[in-house]
Amino acid sequence: MTATTKETRNTAKALIKGLALLGMLGLTVYLFRVAGLSDALNTDWIDSHVRSRGLLGVITYVGLATFFSAIGFPRQLICFLGGYAYGYLLGALLGTLGTALGCAFSLMYARLVGRSFIKRRFGSKISRIDDFLSRSPFNMALTIRFFPLGSNLATNLAAGVTSIPAIPFILGSAIGYLPQNIVFALFGSGVNVSSNVQMIMAVILFVLSTLLGFRIYRKYRNVADVVTENDDC
Repeated sequence: MTATTKETRNTAKALIKGLALLGMLGLTVYLFRVAGLSDALNTDWIDSHVRSRGLLGVITYVGLATFFSAIGFPRQLICFLGGYAYGYLLGALLGTLGTALGCAFSLMYARLVGRSFIKRRFGSKISRIDDFLSRSPFNMALTIRFFPLGSNLATNLAAGVTSIPAIPFILGSAIGYLPQNIVFALFGSGVNVSSNVQMIMAVILFVLSTLLGFRIYRKYRNVADVVTENDDC
């Protein structure tokens, strides 16, 4: 398979996967607005423990986002719920804080506790990932997070057993998370806002962020393939 063919397939795969998830969330928004899904799926817990609890609710949401992100729960759904609870802007920012903390926790777990297991799991890939990230941990982490393919959790764990400093990697990850986090927070906020403009904006932003991600991917293709082999959110 040629590099160009692989790029085309990866781009199409990422777009289809992301748009399918957006479609599912769009259907959820529709059901909440029109079909009374909020009555069928009791949303009282998030309403009473997150949305209406001020600072305590924020801490609760960020804590849960951190935990679920650290164990591999899709950050897109985390930010969808953040958008529902706090609106698209604050929801995206709090979701990004939670997913960045989740990244930090899984990285430090790998570095302090799970090093031998993860080295066995990834084998020879570790040295290639280390070589990729060590060029500039912040910029390389930013590049990875713009990729719509690849396992977020696997990347965090693999980075944990490399020689790179943790803080630049975590900060680069946080900024790289933000574009897609905004997209899914927009969809989440659509549950409470009767406007289709946000839905259209979210789809446009998703397509643009995907195309930007693959433009970066082409630049670092030779080593980035190692990071994006495992498909995930």
